[in-house]
Order: sequence, then structure tokens, then C-alpha cells
Amino acid sequence: MDQIISWFADNQDLIVSYVIKFVVAILILIVGRMVANSAAKFLGRGMTRKGVDGAVISFLSAIVKSVIFIAAILMALSQVGVQTTSFIAILGAAGLAIGLSLQGSLANMASGVLIITFRPFRAGEYVEAGGVSGTVQEVNIFQTILKTPDNKVVFVPNAQITGQPITNYSREATRRVDLLIGVSYDADLKKTKEVLESVLKADERLLKDPAWNIQVNALNDSSVDFIVRPWVNAADYWPVYWDLMREIKIALDEHDIGIPYPQMDVHLHKQTSQN
Repeated sequence: MDQIISWFADNQDLIVSYVIKFVVAILILIVGRMVANSAAKFLGRGMTRKGVDGAVISFLSAIVKSVIFIAAILMALSQVGVQTTSFIAILGAAGLAIGLSLQGSLANMASGVLIITFRPFRAGEYVEAGGVSGTVQEVNIFQTILKTPDNKVVFVPNAQITGQPITNYSREATRRVDLLIGVSYDADLKKTKEVLESVLKADERLLKDPAWNIQVNALNDSSVDFIVRPWVNAADYWPVYWDLMREIKIALDEHDIGIPYPQMDVHLHKQTSQN
């Protein structure tokens, strides 16, 4: 007993030093946990205000919370004299191995976060993304679900979507209908333009502003091509497109304006043989 008391008396400064370091390490853990929780909540509230998906919010909040708390643990261990260099090396190697094995999934996850954050499209919009055209049903962390016009459900990896151009057909309220109408070289171009204008004037779905445009676009091998470009509400695009194609054909036939098709003239030359 006397030896123990004597040892404590001789090492009093060392014991006090270790006790202080231990208390500081505990305080670092407590403060680190508080900071991690606060940072995760702050991030969650900010992303919620921006309308980010709940699954993405919880996932990113958990990552931020874990990173901060791990940093606090390493600081606490360093405070009590534990060499943390080896721990950092092990964590780095483990992170690299996990990243290499899951690089496809991580790429899809990162792309999903970008899609949900920047919102190039939303549920219910018709888009062309990742080589697939369809109506957006749902955007998940790893994939986007599209429904094609023929009622097929396509699961497109998010990395494939962000790696290619995205065309959103529903974002704007209006769209331009682009028609290319070819008539024969014998047609009266002035009369043809009047016929095309009469068809457009008869359709009340066409917008007056912006005004439509009808012009001769090209002189091809077999036809004179007109561009017909009216503007419509986005929801009326396909009905107007189909109706105009039908009505233009009917109107051109009624005015005897021919719609040519590719053809080839073959000329035969008879040669007489001389004896």
C-alpha cells in the first residue's frame, strides 16, 4: 500500500497530465458529436427547402454526420497519445477499395444527387434522357424511371442520363411544330403558300404570338420544300402535328398541287448497226 501511495506521489504530474488529456478527449468526442448532429440537421433543412428527395437528404446527412464524428474520434485518440497515422492510412485504403468496387453505383448515386438537386426534369414531364424518351415517373438515387408512349417502363441508370444531353419537352409552355412540305416544280409557289396559310388559319389551336412562319426552304432533286412552323401549347403538340399533316395533304389535293416522290427518268437510245 505504501508503495502504491509512493508511486502516485512520485508520478502525480504525469497522472494529472493523462487525466487532463483524457477529459479533453471526452470533451472532443462530445463536442464532435454535437457538431456532427448540428451539421446534419442544417444540411437536411437546407436541402428540404430546395425540394430535394427525402432519401437523398437522409443519405447525405448520414455521410456528413459520420465524417465529422470520425474526425472527432481521430482527434480524441491523438489527444491521448495514440498514433492516428496508421488509422488514417487504413481508412484511406478501405475507402479506395470500396470506391473501386462500387464505382458504378457511386457514379449513379452522384448523378442521382445532381438530378434531384438541379432538377433538369420532374415527375410527369416528357423527356429524352439517356437515349430513352418517355414520361418521368420517379427519380431515385441510382436510377430514373421513365414510361414510354407505348406503356413500357424503363429503368435508366442516372450516370447514363447525366452523361448525355437531356431534352425536356414539357418544361416550356409552348412548342413549335416543324413541318417540311414538298411540292412539285410545276406548282405555283405563291398559291401553295396561300393554301398552307389557309390550313393554319383554320386551326384555332395555333398561337398568334409567336406568329407562324411559311417559307421556301430548299430546292431538292424532286421537290420544292416549304417549311411550315406554327406555335402551339405544349399539350397540343402531337394532335396539331397529326391534324396539320392530314389537312395540308387534303388542301393540296383540292388545289391540284402535286406532292412529288423520288423518281428517275430513263432514256433509251437505239443504235443502228452498220455492216
